[in-house]
Amino acid sequence: MAELTPREIVAELDRYIVGQDAAKRAVAIAIRNRWRRQHLPEEMRPEVAPKNILMIGPTGVGKTEIARRLAKLTGAPFIKVEATRYTEVGYYGRDVESMVRDLVENAIGLVRQQEMKDVEPEARRRVEQRLVDLLVPRPPAFEVGSDSPDSAERYERTREKMRARLQAGQIEDRHVEIPIEQKATPMMFTGVGLEHMDLDLQSMFEKFLPRSSTRRQMTVAEARRVLFEQECDGLINRDKVNAAAIELAENLGIIFVDELDKVVAGEHSHGADVSRQGVQRDLLPIVEGTTVQTRYGWVRTDHILFIAAGAFHRNRPSDLMPELQGRFPIRVELKDLGQKEFVRILTEPKSSLTKQYEALLQTEGVEVVFEDDAVEAMAEFAFQVNQTTQNIGARRLYTIMERVLEELSFEAPDMKRGRVPINAAYVRQRLSDIARDEDLSKFIL
Repeated sequence: MAELTPREIVAELDRYIVGQDAAKRAVAIAIRNRWRRQHLPEEMRPEVAPKNILMIGPTGVGKTEIARRLAKLTGAPFIKVEATRYTEVGYYGRDVESMVRDLVENAIGLVRQQEMKDVEPEARRRVEQRLVDLLVPRPPAFEVGSDSPDSAERYERTREKMRARLQAGQIEDRHVEIPIEQKATPMMFTGVGLEHMDLDLQSMFEKFLPRSSTRRQMTVAEARRVLFEQECDGLINRDKVNAAAIELAENLGIIFVDELDKVVAGEHSHGADVSRQGVQRDLLPIVEGTTVQTRYGWVRTDHILFIAAGAFHRNRPSDLMPELQGRFPIRVELKDLGQKEFVRILTEPKSSLTKQYEALLQTEGVEVVFEDDAVEAMAEFAFQVNQTTQNIGARRLYTIMERVLEELSFEAPDMKRGRVPINAAYVRQRLSDIARDEDLSKFIL
């Protein structure tokens, strides 16, 4: 984990997310506490649990984005789940545990990606060798040793010439035939997928399922990618990857539980309310700290950081089960976004919407320039629509931008290359059909 200070973490989040300083500070401290825990004496380290965070605020104000950017910044395994997802199935406990399994899968991907970087030079060397063998097959006489020395020398020169052409990228479109290994799935034999099986049964099936190999023709460029994956699989130690991934998930994993407010039971619990209460009960041991079986081994959840979020319009955090409330000691409220914040969102972040659209249309040779008054106008429209209809926060800006640039995006490939200024008059013209209150209903996502 990068040794970032809370101030540095907040500064990095500021590059992508506007405002919400309290939430940024809370997650920054939580991440720094993880670093601090790693430097504690061995006997004290297991006793220090993460301080889970509950973010309270309406949709579209940055709750998910803060958590996602935080995970990317720290290189931590991260998954987002919706609490409501677990009200729609029968075996709540098992399904709630699936979030931990998904986190481990994410960690496997991160560790494998790093391992691939370590074995990449050797894997590419092997791929090149295999491609040369496919493009310049060894003659049968070589196998019995009856070929003359001159023929052997010519053969080696041919191989070296082919190797040079490969390295220069001159034969990427030539076709070769390579073996593709396929493994049968339990679906073929049982009619059910792995996700519906007990984990021990999964392991047994995966161990004994037959493998078959077929040969496929593809271009050298395509074969290079397939062979690279095959060679990496052969070079990477899977047991090492699995063990490292479990450790990474246990100590640095982040699970973002969205829509927590929607599993709050009403005063008279029955029907769906009972299932909501059941979801809370099943979440509790996961958040408190338990051991979950995964296909890669047992995973402890004691030091996974849980960030929960919800709008809590119709209820309050205090309506959650007291035990679950206690597992989220850090609570931060995210503020509604106003017109000023929309202006900042459109312009300030590293990959703001205006910068994205400028870059997209630049690929067509069209230079789009957003004037200041155009940005103000779009922010005004977004705020107006949110106030008049459903408030979806910053997500409204995506629809505004699409509507403003719809015609330009369509016509760009056929336009002459040049500069297209976007000003307030242009914005109002493009949005004139939704400017009146009676038309705002057409603009709801």
